[in-house]
Amino acid sequence: MTLSHFSLGIGDRFARQGVAQLRALQAARDSGVEIAPVWNKSHREHSIVGTRPAGTRLAASAAVAAARWTGSYFVDADHISLSTAAGFLDDCDFFTLDVADSLGQIATPDEALAFLRHHPELTGPDSMRAAARFLPAAREAGRIYRFVRERKAGEFVTEVSMDETGTPQSPADLLVFLAALADENVPVNTVAPRFCGEFHKGVDYEGDAVQFEREFAAHVATLRQAVQSYGLPADLKLSVHSGSDKFSLYAPIRRVLHATGAGVHLKTAGTTWLEELIGLAEAGGEGLNLAKDVYAQAHARRAELCAPYAAVVRIREAALPSPEDVRHWREEQFAGALRHDQSNPAFNPDFRQLLHVAFRIAAEMGPRYLTLLERYAEPVGRNVTFNLLERHIKPLFL
Repeated sequence: MTLSHFSLGIGDRFARQGVAQLRALQAARDSGVEIAPVWNKSHREHSIVGTRPAGTRLAASAAVAAARWTGSYFVDADHISLSTAAGFLDDCDFFTLDVADSLGQIATPDEALAFLRHHPELTGPDSMRAAARFLPAAREAGRIYRFVRERKAGEFVTEVSMDETGTPQSPADLLVFLAALADENVPVNTVAPRFCGEFHKGVDYEGDAVQFEREFAAHVATLRQAVQSYGLPADLKLSVHSGSDKFSLYAPIRRVLHATGAGVHLKTAGTTWLEELIGLAEAGGEGLNLAKDVYAQAHARRAELCAPYAAVVRIREAALPSPEDVRHWREEQFAGALRHDQSNPAFNPDFRQLLHVAFRIAAEMGPRYLTLLERYAEPVGRNVTFNLLERHIKPLFL
């Protein structure tokens, strides 16, 4: 399956904001830029919220019909492994094969040597090390891909992800990995490496943006070389995971895309849930009280909530406001602390990160949360559209 040149992972924890998200993408289309929406939700998120992939497909299709969206769209089985892939087969047409755990395995010297003999173009002092490190991950990707391919009716997009690990991958590492994927006959459409710097959920990039731009451009060149050398799909492109709110990187990425003509896939899923909370807080009354209740419970359960996201959150507990203080906040104080507006002195990135992983609390509230989402659909939807269009799409694509 061919993925659009530009695509956006717009996951929706509670499957209520599809039309609001598509309004942002329609505005981009009206400005001349086609961006394919990809509703992504992982086994982890489904387990926490108590949903199933069929619900994501139904919500996406309903939003497409309601918004009269005529472009392509996808439903992503996000960060699947061999043990979780089966549950996504019927309802997804985009599969993100997560091989980060396999990066801890090391191929034997004989295996690495055999691979390099098969690929004499891979030279240099680090090739042996890279082969030893990335062969097991490529083989795991092959196993997951073949599991899906043998059981999935119809075509699909294949993404391979190795971003949730502590060590960045160099362009040379990426070339070795892509060669190994080609050997495994994985027709990868998009690949998500671990870039330099820190990519924490829902907050800006931490690191050297100049170095990132240089390496991002080198990764793009590596993908082009891999397409030419190994017969990988011509639409192969980079995917940036935990890409929401990486405001300091959007201009560097845009410059590389403009200079090279490359495409990109950006995942922004978690921001939708945060914009729901902002909209509820701005509504005041019961909406604000619910938002405060979510934070109070999240603060008490912060270790539990952060554990599944340990690689992609970093919260300074001393910077978190006490639930008692938050209980006295007005609408603008709560929204100001949560909304990612770095010009606002009230913005608190630690508060935002904690609430980013606290959607379990809202899920446990059940009808109380979902009823208020419907009741205050206007302020919630307005925030979802504005965030996606003004803070993400325009800086990166327009």
